[in-house]
Parts: sequence; C-alpha cells; structure tokens
Amino acid sequence: MRTTTRLLALVAGASCLVTACGSAAATPAARSAATAGTAGAQARFELPAPTGPLPVATTELHLVDHARTDPWVPGRTRELMIGVWYPARTAPPPGRASGDRRTAPYLRPGVARALDRSGALGVIEPGEVDWAGARTHAAEGAPADTRRGALPVVLYSPGFGVPRALGTTLAEELAGRGYVVVTMDHTYETAPVEFPGGRVELQRLPEPGPARLRTALATRVQDTRFVLGRLAALRAGTNPDAEGRPLPRGLGRTLDLSRVGMAGHSAGGIQAAETMRVDRRLDAGIDLDGTMQYAAGDLVRVAEVGLDRPFMLMGAATGGEPQTHLTSPSWKSFWEASTGWKRDLNVPAGSHYSLTDLQAILPALDRHLDIPADGRRALIGTVDPERMTDAYHAYVTAFFDRHLRGRPGRLLDGPSPWHPDIRFIP
Repeated sequence: MRTTTRLLALVAGASCLVTACGSAAATPAARSAATAGTAGAQARFELPAPTGPLPVATTELHLVDHARTDPWVPGRTRELMIGVWYPARTAPPPGRASGDRRTAPYLRPGVARALDRSGALGVIEPGEVDWAGARTHAAEGAPADTRRGALPVVLYSPGFGVPRALGTTLAEELAGRGYVVVTMDHTYETAPVEFPGGRVELQRLPEPGPARLRTALATRVQDTRFVLGRLAALRAGTNPDAEGRPLPRGLGRTLDLSRVGMAGHSAGGIQAAETMRVDRRLDAGIDLDGTMQYAAGDLVRVAEVGLDRPFMLMGAATGGEPQTHLTSPSWKSFWEASTGWKRDLNVPAGSHYSLTDLQAILPALDRHLDIPADGRRALIGTVDPERMTDAYHAYVTAFFDRHLRGRPGRLLDGPSPWHPDIRFIP
C-alpha cells in the first residue's frame, strides 16, 4: 500500500489559497470505461460526455503580456496558455472515444509525459496511467458555429498549482449548452504548462507562506484581466496568438463580452471573486471551495468588502467539515458584506476535488489501480461519483443561465430531488 502522507498534507492545505502544489491531472469518469490491458500495461480511460445539445470544439492560444514581467521568474515576460471551448459548426466524427485522434487530447504531449514520470496528487504512481491517450469530446480547431450569434463567455481557473485540464468536463458541458469557455493556466505556478513547439515550463515558486499566496492571487487577477483584453482583441478581428497560428473560422464572432462570468476551483474561485471586485467586466462568478484568506484572520480583500453582483459559493467537506458561510470565517465575512444575488451550496459527502474532473475520473481508475481508500476520500469524499458530476455541472450551468442569459429556471431556488447530495445553506 502506498503512503498517503504527501496527499493528506496537500489536502489539509486546501482551506486557504493553496491546494495541490505541482502537477495534477485527470482521467476517466464513473460512467466511463477505464481499462487496463495486459500485465504491465497502463490504465486507459475516457472522460464523461457532455450532455448539451451542441457539438463542441476547442483550440489553444499562446498569449504574451509584453507590458508585464513575470513575478516568479525575473527577467521573463509574462506568458500564458489558454484553452477556448465553443460550439462547433459540425460534430466530430462518430466514435469519440479516448483513442479517437480526431478529437483534442486531454493533455498536451509534454504535460502527459511529465505526469507519466511523476504521477499525480499523491495517489497515482508514475507510469500507471496512459495520460497521453486520453481524449476530450471536442473537435480540435473546428469552425465555430456562428448561426446563434455572439454567446456569453465564461472564464475558468483551476486551483493552485493545478493545470487547467481539471476543468475540461465543465468547459465541454457549458460549450455544449451555448457558452464560450476560456480555461487558463498560470505559468510557473501551474506545473507543467506546454507552449507551442513543445516547450514545457515547470513550477518555479518560493517557499510557502502568506507572501507567496499574495503574489499568486495578485498574479492570477492580472492574468484574468489580461485575458479579457485579449478576448476583446479577438472579438475585434485580431489574432492574439503569439505565433499567429490560424484561428478556427468564426471564433471571434462567437464572443459576447457584454455577458462574462467566471468560475474557479479553490484558488481559482478566490481569483474569480477578487477579479470581480476590481474589474466590472465580470458580471457573475462562482467560487468552488476556495477559502478567501491567506492565513487565519488574514482575509482576501473581497472577503472584507463583498460584491454587488451575482456570486455563488459552492463548497464541500474538505478536511472533514463542510465549508459554508456558517462555518468559514472568510465566507461568512464575504456573505455578510455582499449585496448582490448570492447562494451558498454545499456537498457534505464530497471533498475538495469533488468540484473538478477528478470526481468523475478517479473512481474509474480506482477499479484498476491500487489507490488508497483514505487518499480517495481525502480528494473526493464518499459522494456518488456520477451523481456528483451531474449535480456540479447542473448548478454551475443554472447559475450562468440565470445571470448571463436571463433564464432563471428553478434549480437555484431550493433543494432538488434530482440532486440529493447538494445542500442549500440559508
């Protein structure tokens, strides 16, 4: 049995800005088929398919902020990789399984190689999983569907040190329902990040502490604002990719930047709230289990002053206690200070990574790999995996439907028998 000391230490740190420091990745879903071949073969997996009616496509952009020096590596210009997920003009060919090379890879080759060497999140050993073979359900670089006009935009940011790939299933779900989703990596904090030409940048961070967390959040906020500016350039007809690589046909015309939301997991959720505080281009946001503090008693500014626009808190029972505005001092302060529409939802049987792809994929790998039971519980709790993934996607979609599209629906009005794992916190 493998040791879980490193894993438990990482999860214990998830109650502040830090979650998992270093590489993390995803794999299959509870309703998907993960398969291990003959003895010594790597485990293979598929992601859960999006449930929306529209076909999905994706592309990547390399963005360079020539006005900013990188805060982690002196002398370097700040550069980012983002993924754009959008409704496609036509569906990918049939057979969108993990081995179908006509859909985009879940991880870029260099990222997959790094994970193959290092494992993931303390519960996957090196060499156990076929990271490179995992595919998404999105056609790579396909023409955008412009027949519906410009669509609302949702930004997504992952937890501290975690690649943007862990938000893939949510991005596909939203894109399949008529959104353009932009997922962000945060270079030198995220590990690893692959750039065009195969260059891979690893994590380069100082020792842990409040100063590092402050720098990380400030950098993420600046990254978000820079991305919003590049999206405006894309909408105006400019190609913002640093290499000038061809863009999918019609992509810029799908962006409605008068309707922009943001969701983020852990540090990404704090980032969503803090960016909303300083940038009114964001209309609505979601914090997925990110505690709004640098340390006990040292709150992020948005937790002190709140927001006047729609915001949803969605927590789990990370560390054993559900995170809600009744239990978390930072969420309590934010809740009381905020004057806009708000909800607080909780998954008491879930854990920190229940609100990422890992909830959908770790159980399938667990059928083929020796994943420690305490490690699995620490990451995704004991909630039913498929039911949780469906609920996570449903509530995030309902929130943005209400606040970016004016479709109120009823799901956010109170508990639903269809999603018994979700608690509404009054």
